[in-house]
Amino acid sequence: MKQYINILKNRADAATKLREVLPMQRFKDESWKLVAVSKGGLELASLIRGNYANKMDILFSEPIFAPNNDECEIARVTEDEEIVTNENLVSAFEIQYDYIYGEAHRKHEEKILASIYKYRKGRHFSSIKNEVVLLIDEGTETGSKFLSALKSILAQNPKAVYIAVPVVPTDAIEVLEPFTDEIYYLHAIDDYVETSLYYEEFEKVSEERIIKLLQEK
Repeated sequence: MKQYINILKNRADAATKLREVLPMQRFKDESWKLVAVSKGGLELASLIRGNYANKMDILFSEPIFAPNNDECEIARVTEDEEIVTNENLVSAFEIQYDYIYGEAHRKHEEKILASIYKYRKGRHFSSIKNEVVLLIDEGTETGSKFLSALKSILAQNPKAVYIAVPVVPTDAIEVLEPFTDEIYYLHAIDDYVETSLYYEEFEKVSEERIIKLLQEK
């Protein structure tokens, strides 16, 4: 893992390098729609898009944690209330699904709807039926944001779905591959720890910046 510490300077560096592995001519000609699965992912999406006219959006989701443990994510819910669970953890901790559904509803009402109104002024996620979609994030510890986004996106019958991510755990690639047409990445890491470790600069993206980026969609 040490060889990957600060392997990327910042999101701009990651975007530049991802553009080298992405089929940018197809990206432009087929009007791929960029869908970020995090706020940092939205900044990265903007940098990848550059001067192209591709549409861009963000799909909000929230983690559901194990009872009495706010560091153990057992599931994730998206803005259209699709839920993806970590079956191994749910079974190991003997967690009831009523708890997961209850938490999913609470997170949707308290967190996700608030984000939709704050950042999109109440506009719901745009339909991507028959579109080519590129899901983007700056990294992923478990792949749960991508998995939950894929569940929501695939339910809308897109033409194709790709993933772009600079750094990714090797085992997450194996989990995500069956649900996507292709994954574009820079570094697959066996003992992945935390995304911020792989960037020299990893600044928080401001609320104002998110609103501005979504207005540019």
